[in-house]
Amino acid sequence: MSAEAILAAIQERRSIRKYTDEPVADEAVRAILEAGRWAPSGMNNQPFRFLVLRREDPRFETLSGLTKYTHIVKSCPVMIALFLDKKATYHEHKDHQSAGACIQNMMLAAHAQGLGTVWLGQMMNNAPQVLEALQLSPDEYEFITVITVGHPAEPGKANRHPLDHYMLEKF
Repeated sequence: MSAEAILAAIQERRSIRKYTDEPVADEAVRAILEAGRWAPSGMNNQPFRFLVLRREDPRFETLSGLTKYTHIVKSCPVMIALFLDKKATYHEHKDHQSAGACIQNMMLAAHAQGLGTVWLGQMMNNAPQVLEALQLSPDEYEFITVITVGHPAEPGKANRHPLDHYMLEKF
């Protein structure tokens, strides 16, 4: 893949909040998960753990009630929940940075396959309830987020300030 293609994917990827009813193939989900597992992690500890839920899973409905973005969850055919395995973590800040890289990898992998995603970080506000709904121990796992996945029903929108806005000094 060319540098131009990678940079274009980064700039073209958008958060998608409405999906079609078209199912997402298992192969596409596997490719998304593979991209996530290749994210960098401190000391290569690879603390990521994934749980894939499809709309027909009864836990799907429960999770849709644990976010103010219920309408997004109910629209998507697949959710990928991301956790940190507490036995594999070694530094809270670095492990959370790694989780962010994992999420970005997965979202770019979905985009490369023509799929849309959105990162439901707000669901983290209900982390204890999410772990309970999924019957996962808070002593073993830290809930990070849910990524919704599906075929976009509408284009995403985004804008960015010019690069100079972000610079602390001119380069």
